[in-house]
Amino acid sequence: MWLWRARLFKTRTQATKFADEGRVRLTRDGVEGRIDKAARTVRVGDELVFARLGRVSALKIRDLGERRGPASEARALYSVLSPVSAPEADAAPEPGGRR
Repeated sequence: MWLWRARLFKTRTQATKFADEGRVRLTRDGVEGRIDKAARTVRVGDELVFARLGRVSALKIRDLGERRGPASEARALYSVLSPVSAPEADAAPEPGGRR
């Protein structure tokens, strides 16, 4: 599973469950859809969008990789598209009433 190989998830089980729940959007050749199972094939150039731990991530796949290597190797597998933040995080005031 590419999400695990790219070190976006700590375990294969977490990455598989996340994908199987349909929580990853895939854009390929301008067509967007959901990944509904972990075995779905991704290709170089595909874009993935998913929300995890209160953050929305948008990535473009640059390489598929051969193995789950060190973090520096994993970061070379994708490029981060323009930062996306959760809308409620932008609107929510900080604790103590400050903004």
